[in-house]
Amino acid sequence: MTDVEHQKWWGWGVEGIAFHHEDKPAFAGFVLDKVGIDLTQPGGEPPTFDEIEVPASRLGDDLGAQLRAAVGDHQVSTDDMLRVVHTYGKGMRDLVRVRAGDLPRVPDAVVYPANEDEVRAVVDAVVAADAVLIPFGGGSNISGSLTPQPHEERTVISLDLGRMNRVLEIDESSGLARIQAGGLGPDIEEQLTTRGWTMGHQPDSFKHSTLGGWIATRSSGMQSDKYGDIADITRGFRVVLPGKVVELRPLPSTSTGPSVREMIIGSEGRLGVVTEAWVNVHRVPENRDVIAYLFPNWAAGLAAMAEISTSDASPTITRVSDANETSFSLATRKASKGISGKVGEGLFEVLRRRGWDLEKVCLSYIGYEGGTAKIRAEKSIVGKIIGKHGGIRLGRGPGALYDQKKFDTPYIRDFLLDRGAIGDVSETAAPWSKLGQVYTTTVRAARAKFAELGVTGFIMCHLSHSYHSGACLYFTFAFPPNADDDFLGQYDAVKTVIQQSFIDSGATLSHHHGVGTDHAPWLEQDISEAGTDLMVGLLRAADPGRNLNPGTLIPDHREW
Repeated sequence: MTDVEHQKWWGWGVEGIAFHHEDKPAFAGFVLDKVGIDLTQPGGEPPTFDEIEVPASRLGDDLGAQLRAAVGDHQVSTDDMLRVVHTYGKGMRDLVRVRAGDLPRVPDAVVYPANEDEVRAVVDAVVAADAVLIPFGGGSNISGSLTPQPHEERTVISLDLGRMNRVLEIDESSGLARIQAGGLGPDIEEQLTTRGWTMGHQPDSFKHSTLGGWIATRSSGMQSDKYGDIADITRGFRVVLPGKVVELRPLPSTSTGPSVREMIIGSEGRLGVVTEAWVNVHRVPENRDVIAYLFPNWAAGLAAMAEISTSDASPTITRVSDANETSFSLATRKASKGISGKVGEGLFEVLRRRGWDLEKVCLSYIGYEGGTAKIRAEKSIVGKIIGKHGGIRLGRGPGALYDQKKFDTPYIRDFLLDRGAIGDVSETAAPWSKLGQVYTTTVRAARAKFAELGVTGFIMCHLSHSYHSGACLYFTFAFPPNADDDFLGQYDAVKTVIQQSFIDSGATLSHHHGVGTDHAPWLEQDISEAGTDLMVGLLRAADPGRNLNPGTLIPDHREW
């Protein structure tokens, strides 16, 4: 059997790693105040696998034989656990449904190819059999892009690219690397850094997502201010379609009509299976520094980030949290011992005496990379801008904390689910001129829906991924649903008003989580009906039989 490692079937990450609050003295009080959950009471336990009923595989003998001939007997699995792992991503709806054993349609087999030739054989066999193929990377998708359609009568095959995880070559003269699509973030970076290179792409899901998944969902990483989104990083690739392979060479720029590269980036498996890609890579920087700053309020933080984006400084990270997220971050700190804790208390007392409202302060992180002189110059520019907007420098200590915690936040969703509460995210992007309105509209809409549902809810936000014309706003919300009502129905009610507020205030339905099925209802409002017509025409021309991940990316009523 394959040696590809997978995440937990019921939650985020790997077995043995979870969020704990016992070493965070302020967290229990924060959660009780904000969402009304008493953490002194024991939480529930996730179900055991024996508690759920898995539908039997429908894999027929003929297709099964062809798949085994393509990849080997031990690389085709109908194991119930593996099939469930490949049924859902890690979105809130996914986690609620899998924990409840809600499995209306499970992949009939999981196939693990080792190279592009095997991928081609599998794709051709699946399409010839009029079956369904769903590409699978790390399984971290949170927008519903991995789940078979519930009423799909055809055989469903999950194509797991986890064995295809190597850096194949590096063009050092051009700063390009050719990498197989199934490589997870840590595996890719380890192979690159041993040779002195980095891709610089670090999404929250970095430990559990793949290059192919990043391309398929138009991913963005924490350091995108310097390295770019995956659409900037990816210069060329190979994509398997039935009977053929799309090959795009890694050119710096080209004028060859509508961009086929752009068509495939973000296509969520509907335009074929990405097997490898040429990506931009950079020499590992001489220095890396993340510095924390503090602003007196959210408006000051937004204004400073906008000014930094058009300054002569080029940070790798520009992030500022609103007051709610700042209070959350402070509540998740471990107990401070010795002088560091006393210094923190002293600083806040000084700010209070200066007239700062400590309920409104906003924490910010700015990242710098490069030579000593470059970083010194950029810190000087940024420092003056932050000072102009009333902010102060906190230093490297809190910045180091950002690096330590940046991949741990998704584990909190499982922690909340164990206690009957929902915690989820929605992110968007808008021009600088609209960000304030997007933020205000979204927070008001969420709070109004919490009140309508009669629940104690909490919503927080941070700005990240700054561009010349605007930035990303990343919202996190949490609440314990009413026990007497539909759990997912209440979640959908809150998620819907947040998503609609994005569109109504001039923002996009998603900045980097993709469309999937969760965000598809807003596609026509986002890119217009005529734009959706173009997308549907493209998908229909490439896959008339709807064999490649049908149901994702476009609204249900636009499926043919």
